[in-house]
Amino acid sequence: MTSLDEARARDASDPLRHLRGEFDLPEGVIYLDGNSLGAPPRRALDRIAETARVEWRRGLVRSWNEAGWIDLPMSAGVKISRLIGARADETIVCDSVSVNLFKLATALLERSGYDALCIDATEFPTDQYVAEGAARFSGATPKRIENGEIPENAVLIKSLVHYKTAGIADMAASEREARRKNCLLIWDLSHATGLVEIDAKRDGARFAVGCGYKFLNGGPGAPAFVYVAREEAQSLNQPVSGWMGHAAPFEFSSYYAPAQGVYRFASGTPPILSLAALDAALDLFEDIDMRLMEEKARALGDFFLESLDGAPLTALASTPRRGGHVCVRGEDSYAIMQALIAKGVIGDFRAPDLMRFGFSPLYNTFEDAFRAADMLKRLLASGDWRAAQFRERRKVT
Repeated sequence: MTSLDEARARDASDPLRHLRGEFDLPEGVIYLDGNSLGAPPRRALDRIAETARVEWRRGLVRSWNEAGWIDLPMSAGVKISRLIGARADETIVCDSVSVNLFKLATALLERSGYDALCIDATEFPTDQYVAEGAARFSGATPKRIENGEIPENAVLIKSLVHYKTAGIADMAASEREARRKNCLLIWDLSHATGLVEIDAKRDGARFAVGCGYKFLNGGPGAPAFVYVAREEAQSLNQPVSGWMGHAAPFEFSSYYAPAQGVYRFASGTPPILSLAALDAALDLFEDIDMRLMEEKARALGDFFLESLDGAPLTALASTPRRGGHVCVRGEDSYAIMQALIAKGVIGDFRAPDLMRFGFSPLYNTFEDAFRAADMLKRLLASGDWRAAQFRERRKVT
């Protein structure tokens, strides 16, 4: 059994505890939804204000040069490269995960000549939808696989951290098997970047995408990123050949010539306000040991589950190495989660029957984990979640 005193003792010895003050969290709220939308860093909020009130308002169009707006996709990409074990010129921030998956998948299908685009049947739905569309666009066959299978002579989309189980895939082992089977792996790092230790170069990963609004705390709708190993990029032709991916966009040529390396995966004009917020948020990670982040994320989830001991809930099984969230099932998980949110403990619901709690090592504490579990147990004991108001389905769950 855990206790509040134990939680506070663990917080006192936490080497990352100083980072909580970097976030502007509302009083009376325990925020456990960083895997859907990270909390706002104070420096990101300040950066948005500076970008809007000074650079946009006063600098106007001059700020593309004078404030360095035009270079933000690359400079933010350098910061993400450090978090995923890539070289500085192998990552660019642009578009969304869905768009970037489409661009990478179609480019790899064209180059390889493979006629199958594969994805696990339990993967995040948008990845499955994009796989269908990219396969149709490319004339390939979309195939759903099971149990982590690595197919032969195919392109495969695979998450490093699963959005439900939080299980962390073995990147190096997967890449070794993929090479043996002539499979090209596209990693979705959305639930992993900024949370777990990633070393793409060491583990042989060559292609990846990820988002900026989860554990990177870039804000709602923050742009995503694309990673392509330097030696691979020059031979890839991405289908959304917009002017920002041109080798010389301001020469206004009538014909497309791709930029060098991963920068050819840029398409349209970058969203400067949201990109500036993400760029500022990324500075939080500059001196952080990602091994400590991963260890704390797992420890927070374990402490939460231990604190739920005796509650009428079932935890979703995971692998021994788990990412930053845990899922549990209850009698009516949707209604229970809505009632819990009403009491100031914010997680999310994932169909058909999961309550998901995402723990960010940057700002969540062991006391947060204990108090959230205690509130959940009290709510279940009271039966307050049975009220009709908590059963009404909202658009976003």
